[in-house]
Amino acid sequence: MRLKRRWLLGLLLLCFLAALSLMRWGGYLTIASDPLPSHADVAVILQGSVQGEIARVAGAVRILREGVADNAALSVPKESYWGQSVPEAARAYLERKYGAAITGRFVFCETGPEVNSTKEEAEALRPCIQEHGWRKVIVVTSNYHTRRAGRIWRSALKNAQPRVEMSIYGVDDPEFQPRGWWRNRLWAKTWFYEVTKVVTEAL
Repeated sequence: MRLKRRWLLGLLLLCFLAALSLMRWGGYLTIASDPLPSHADVAVILQGSVQGEIARVAGAVRILREGVADNAALSVPKESYWGQSVPEAARAYLERKYGAAITGRFVFCETGPEVNSTKEEAEALRPCIQEHGWRKVIVVTSNYHTRRAGRIWRSALKNAQPRVEMSIYGVDDPEFQPRGWWRNRLWAKTWFYEVTKVVTEAL
C-alpha cells in the first residue's frame, strides 16, 4: 500500500513538473525561425489572419529596407468574396502605408480560391518563384507558424530546378506570444491549433 502511494505521488509530481515545463517552454514548440541570410532575391509573405498579415508585411518591409532582400512577393487570392481585385487593394494599401518606392518592389503572386492550407499555398507559389527566377528565398510568416511552414516549404522546393535556397523567418504576431502563452485566451487558442497541426502533419 505504501509503495503504491509512493508511485502515485511520484506520478503526480511528474505530471506537475510536465505542466510547469509546458507553461514555461511550450510556447516555443512551434517556433523554428532561421537566421536571416546576408542576401536573398525575395521575401515571400504568406497569407494569414488580418492582424497576422499586417505583421508579416511589416516584417518583409523591414527586410527590404535593410537591404537583405531585393523584392517582396505577397501571396494573395486573385479576388475577394465580393469580386474585388485583391492585388489592386493590396497595392493601394502598401502605397498608403509604405510609399511608392517600397510598393514598387512588391510582386503579387496570385493563388486560387482552393488554397486553404500552408501546403497548398507553397505549391501554388512555387511557379511564381520559378517564373521570376528567384534562387534565394526568405519565407516570411508568423513566429508560431515557422516550424510547420519551414518543413512544408522545404519539401515543396526540394526538387525545384534550378535549385532554390530557402530560409524561414518568423515575425512577432499579435495573436501569439510564446512567453506566458497560456495566460491569454487568443494566444492559447493559437498555440493549441498550431500544435495540433504540427502533430497531425507529422503522423
